[in-house]
Amino acid sequence: MPQVDNEIKGRLALITGASGGIGAGCARDLWAHGASLALTYFRNHQPVDDLAAELLGSEGGGGRKITVHRSGPDILVSNAGYGKRLPGILDVSLEEFDYTLSVNLRASFLLTKLSIPHMEARGWGRVVFVSSIAAQGGGINACHYAASKAGLTGMMRNLAAKHARSGITVNDVAPAMIGETGMIPDEKSVEGTPGDVRNIPVGRLGTPQECANVVTMLCRTGYLTGQSILLSGGLK
Repeated sequence: MPQVDNEIKGRLALITGASGGIGAGCARDLWAHGASLALTYFRNHQPVDDLAAELLGSEGGGGRKITVHRSGPDILVSNAGYGKRLPGILDVSLEEFDYTLSVNLRASFLLTKLSIPHMEARGWGRVVFVSSIAAQGGGINACHYAASKAGLTGMMRNLAAKHARSGITVNDVAPAMIGETGMIPDEKSVEGTPGDVRNIPVGRLGTPQECANVVTMLCRTGYLTGQSILLSGGLK
């Protein structure tokens, strides 16, 4: 019987889109649980530099590493995403559709393809995709976004089944209406829309830390694989 190993202390976690929001929240939480970090960003390096300085200066931060280059991760948190708000299919150009799928789906495919050999060699790995409620319910954006996130969840379930015997788990967290992010900075930004907090059963936006809580749980629970965890404040 395989040995149970849910220890993430000392593991290397690659987190994409770590310059803010959910990605930065995951970095802080995995760091607090003893992981080392490889952080990526798209345009602006300063928030990642600031985050690295914050974590290295925190209690217990001196003995671990933060890098900003490719490596062989034990944990992959594929978080970087894109979602331009458009009303319907007639408003989505072919270029917009292709770009959305490239960022939200193709990138996770490539990252996982590059990470799996290292994880298989170690006999341990955790892959977590950041999906969306749109993957399950269609969402309020146009179809390009839902298609990219539904593809991500489908890929997750396939990978989970194929790599479980290698000690690798693959799951996703599917958030809805998370504040302090590029898409939803605060409650005011969604007033009068279907995402208005008055329509959310718990009566508020979610937080990046709450997303990070789920991601860390997935990394620390090797018996859980092939699952999409809906983090939606009660939205369906």
